Amino acid sequence: MYWLSLPDTPTSTTEGAADIIREAAAGESGSVTGRLATRPPLSLTMERSCSVKSRDSITHQDHAPAPPCSRGHTPPPLQRRSRRTMVDVTKWPLFSLMEGEELSSIRQACVFGTSANEVIYITHNDDVYVFGLNCSNCLGTGDSQSTILPKKLDFLSGRKVVSLSYGSGPHILLATEEGELFAWGHNGYSQLGNGTTNQGVAPVLVSASLLNKRVTEVACGSHHSLALTNTGEVYAWGYNNCGQVGSGSTANQPTPRRVSNCLQNKVVVSITCGQTSSLAVVENGEVYGWGYNGNGQLGLGNNGNQLTPCRLVGLQGLCVLQIVSGYAHSLALTDEGLLYAWGTNTYGQLGTGNKSNQLSPVQIMAEKERIVEIAACHSTHTSAAKTQSGQVYMWGQCREHDDFLTVSQSLKKEFDSPETADLKFSVDGKYIHVHKAVLKIRCEHFRSMFQSHWNEDMKEVIEIDQFTYPVYRSFLEFLYTDNIDLPPEDAIGLLDLATSYCENRLKRLCQHIIKRGITIENAFSLLAAAVRYDAEDLEEFCFKFCVNHLTEVTQTAAFWQIEGNLLKEFISRASRCGAFKN
Repeated sequence: MYWLSLPDTPTSTTEGAADIIREAAAGESGSVTGRLATRPPLSLTMERSCSVKSRDSITHQDHAPAPPCSRGHTPPPLQRRSRRTMVDVTKWPLFSLMEGEELSSIRQACVFGTSANEVIYITHNDDVYVFGLNCSNCLGTGDSQSTILPKKLDFLSGRKVVSLSYGSGPHILLATEEGELFAWGHNGYSQLGNGTTNQGVAPVLVSASLLNKRVTEVACGSHHSLALTNTGEVYAWGYNNCGQVGSGSTANQPTPRRVSNCLQNKVVVSITCGQTSSLAVVENGEVYGWGYNGNGQLGLGNNGNQLTPCRLVGLQGLCVLQIVSGYAHSLALTDEGLLYAWGTNTYGQLGTGNKSNQLSPVQIMAEKERIVEIAACHSTHTSAAKTQSGQVYMWGQCREHDDFLTVSQSLKKEFDSPETADLKFSVDGKYIHVHKAVLKIRCEHFRSMFQSHWNEDMKEVIEIDQFTYPVYRSFLEFLYTDNIDLPPEDAIGLLDLATSYCENRLKRLCQHIIKRGITIENAFSLLAAAVRYDAEDLEEFCFKFCVNHLTEVTQTAAFWQIEGNLLKEFISRASRCGAFKN
């Protein structure tokens, strides 16, 4: 493996944002030591389909985290829905010790520690395994022995992990679907929340102050911890030298303590930790920060530490959906796909084109297309963002890739290639070159089509007239790449195709694209389409977006061109939500 420090402006790749950032994160603890590059932005072509996941990526959703951003009212919060994808972890040296059958069982994995030498992974059966160096008992096996063979954590197996985070101490926090919180590992500052400073050699239930509370998300700083409950309360504990626990003092906090003050009557929907700082997003899209602020990582316009939560006025008027923190910098993504950055900028991790720190949020990547996902990790100086079309941009201190093409990369390269194709589709007078074998492997519709009793099986060119060229080409490309590259308006047509071909995963991806591509101008058109295709989850999402931006949406042409009954139903439903109250 090679290390590469990328330029201080965003650089494009095609891998998932959080997946890439974990690669930089896992080699941290002092091992990222490249120098800043001065050449122009570099286009990377990594395609690892790698889902090496920690806290952020285990709780990934089918759409960007979406707290409803009130404009005088509060619609019911959106339901979070975790994404389950095939994990390819073979690029990590540790996993070369495992057999193919074991590798295929992995659903989610977290690689961490110095030089990426410790692993926690979860199987499709919800069993939890660990292996690696076991620094500070972070494997939770009950002893301090390292292991090259995966060991099952019986106590956690079957509990369905919903959130996992690690601190660079290291210590581990894990939340289950039942709302239980477990902790183990380094505990020199009581970051395990058990009231002691004894090492946690095995997972222990964190119950102090959390009885009858249901934890939905966890976050670790270097030596402090945060937990978010299903009622929107934040609890913090551990090292507090800079106020990162938010208690109003700098005394360490041995057990979970509710973070109140400005958050007392707020419903928090998301949390994140920097090395020694903490941030939270509340349901109306406001952001609050506390803890160390020497580099402006709290975004408050100054560099003074903050002992209690303080609202980021630099983001006033914006509805923040997602927030992430690096070692001493932060990123925020709004519901309109705008990206803001602040904090330290030594390695260009803010993406501003220079190395000057920023004490307040500044917009970056304004010239790029809509941003739909961001990533950073408290132990690194790296940032990543994913656009609506699937391009991933990285900047800061990053790792290089190799030139070897994986199977997925090779398939992607051969899509619509006349040199190797054995079949053509003709759509709107244009050809799309494909391979029968790939289509039969990937799609039940084509598996049935290419049988001897179908006429199409003998044809070299198949005419398609029920779908447009962009829609059908995107569908075929999806079979080669698992990705969709369509604007939300065309994704409606692809949703129709997916319904016709009984491609349920593609249907979910189409709804995902539509959600991420929603704007003031197209929101009502997308709502109408969701109703037409009976896509209930998408309909609910579009409805809430229209209500959150009611004044602007009602001024668009799409709103007044809509069919009368739908307009009446929308007005009636919005009224029931209190959208027209002063």
